[in-house]
Amino acid sequence: MLAKLFSYGLIGIEGCLINVEVDISSGMQRVDTVGLPDSAVKESRERVRSAIINSGFSYPEMRVVVNLAPADIRKEGTVYDLPIALGILAARGSIPIHSADEYVVIGELALDGSVREVTGVLPMVISAYEKGFRKVLLPASNAEEASYFEDMDIYPVHNLAEACAHLRGTALMDPTPPLVWNAKESSIRNDFSEIKGQMAAKRAAEIAVAGNHNLLLIGSPGSGKTMLARSIPSILPELTVEESLEITRIHSVAGELRGRSGMIRERPFRAPHHSASIAALVGGGSRALPGEISLAHYGVLFMDEFPLFPSAVLEALRQPLEDGIVTITRAAAKMSYPAEFMLVAAMNPCPCGNYGSKTKECRCTPVQIEKYRGRVSSPLLDRLDIHVEMNEIDYKDLTSGERGESSASIRERVKAARRLQRERYESDGILFNSQLNTPLMRKYCRMEPEAEQLLHTAYEKLKLSVRAYTRVIKVARTIADISGEARITKAHVLEAVQYRGLDEKYWGSR
Repeated sequence: MLAKLFSYGLIGIEGCLINVEVDISSGMQRVDTVGLPDSAVKESRERVRSAIINSGFSYPEMRVVVNLAPADIRKEGTVYDLPIALGILAARGSIPIHSADEYVVIGELALDGSVREVTGVLPMVISAYEKGFRKVLLPASNAEEASYFEDMDIYPVHNLAEACAHLRGTALMDPTPPLVWNAKESSIRNDFSEIKGQMAAKRAAEIAVAGNHNLLLIGSPGSGKTMLARSIPSILPELTVEESLEITRIHSVAGELRGRSGMIRERPFRAPHHSASIAALVGGGSRALPGEISLAHYGVLFMDEFPLFPSAVLEALRQPLEDGIVTITRAAAKMSYPAEFMLVAAMNPCPCGNYGSKTKECRCTPVQIEKYRGRVSSPLLDRLDIHVEMNEIDYKDLTSGERGESSASIRERVKAARRLQRERYESDGILFNSQLNTPLMRKYCRMEPEAEQLLHTAYEKLKLSVRAYTRVIKVARTIADISGEARITKAHVLEAVQYRGLDEKYWGSR
């Protein structure tokens, strides 16, 4: 007898409808799984057999063929265990053969019949919703992650017997109550008011967040680079539900939601160690999973000790920084993931960190300094919009009891600037000033004549590249937005230009 059910797989962060067909016929007992399954899917026959027997059902001593269609898409993972088991029971007559027609079934089985958590549930449920499905059977531990759809019935399954009883109609389960989205402010672990001195760096961080610009912090050890970077989440605006859905989809596919419940409600802050590989940072592996830059989508990627990252890793950042998307190509997979993140890079001015220090002597040779800074290439440096130097903190500032401006106050200005950008670019398909292309810059970055003259002078004197030139204009646009001004003035350009002055100071000889 033949039974058919619906399940879902993943292609990148998009769900893919999979038809699970189970046929039981006379013949020598064996189980064949076809439809381009990977090893985990092939091994499901052992999990399914034990789960069915240990749930109190008889397993067919006949030939069983499981087909996962479409057959040209590779099936990966353990997500098909539950639909295969229900398909076998339906083909055996243990449950009505058409009872699961309206359901999407997802879940991994343990040998005792319990249903275990799987990864990638949210993109599967979103895709199922778009395809017209309104009922989903999935692991109870994944239920909260998928419960933000008001007209979608999410049935949390604890074990195989429970799923069978529901489909037979003998013990109907109640769907998980839909959850109401509410944004959550970032947990403020580091407040800007706790940072002593460094007014220029704090101002630069505010501008960077307001326009989603990339930020480079250069300073001696102990000047507060890491503290400033880790304080940036405290001035980020709250997530919208659309942003949260996209972030949660990425983290769900990467398996980052295991042990957590519900959707991600805080902007990501990722801080990989400088020993990270290309696959860890950009994404990859045999399954082409997302890396740190995609996990930082709509959030912050903090790279401390920036020049110590392998050169190949740093150069791999160039394309995602420019396009906001990363495409990972492997022999068995090709995936595209969003990567619209804000990069915050921190580095010392030299290997020992004391170059330019007022209190300590630098022990590095010119060759060592040049080699150290040379690890950050000119094309990558051009993509870092704002460069700011952090000097040693004076004792007077360090011991002062006066608190600086709080993160809450700065966040209000950031939110106002981002609101302006969202309204301005509503019909252009972008969100931030950092995403402006040349036609949109001509449209929205109108300057006063004095500002244009100043920019021309800076371009010639600082020997800016064309990319650096455009980045200055985008930063100036953000500074104007923070001030609430429609046109870019000389003051806005002057401040934006000063954030490119370190190019000449530290890398001018190249």
